Amino acid sequence: MHFFLLFSHFFLDKVRKLIIMNLGKQTLLYGGTMAKKKKATRKKATKKKATKKKATRKKVAKKKKATKKKATKKKATKKKATKKKATKKKATKKKATKKKATKKKKTKTKRKPNPAFMKPLTPSSQLAEVVGSKAIPRTEVVKKVWAYIRKHGLQDSKNRRNINADAKLKAVFGGKKTVSMFEMTKHISKHLK
Repeated sequence: MHFFLLFSHFFLDKVRKLIIMNLGKQTLLYGGTMAKKKKATRKKATKKKATKKKATRKKVAKKKKATKKKATKKKATKKKATKKKATKKKATKKKATKKKATKKKKTKTKRKPNPAFMKPLTPSSQLAEVVGSKAIPRTEVVKKVWAYIRKHGLQDSKNRRNINADAKLKAVFGGKKTVSMFEMTKHISKHLK
């Protein structure tokens, strides 16, 4: 029965606090002075608890400092001994990794190109003037076009991405004077069958 009374008192106190917070007026429930007295006693109680906690914290901190000093001295001597052992172990590990690296090099195989890129294609008559009339893969066509561009100095001096077309390349590029590198491959693919 006693427990029930304590619980109900506690519960009612919480409800009162919620109502006070919602309304923002203390005088509705406590009549003003009661609320102030209760708050003052609560503040004093919390101050006393805080001072007790500070005192115990100081005592514990002093004890910890004394034990830390002893522990650091022991750790310093242990570290010196372990450093000597660690250097010997590192030297042996390096030798083992070198052996593993040589094994990996042997197992690697050469990368195979996609068969679709290696399929021989016949160039159109306009592209044949630059590359040749023989059927060759797309990759070789691009290489030969770049060789032609470098040989005749057709790459733009200011913007290196652009290519200035001469009479032969103008027919391949669809009549454009300048074409970017990315557009160039698109135009070349139109002339391959």
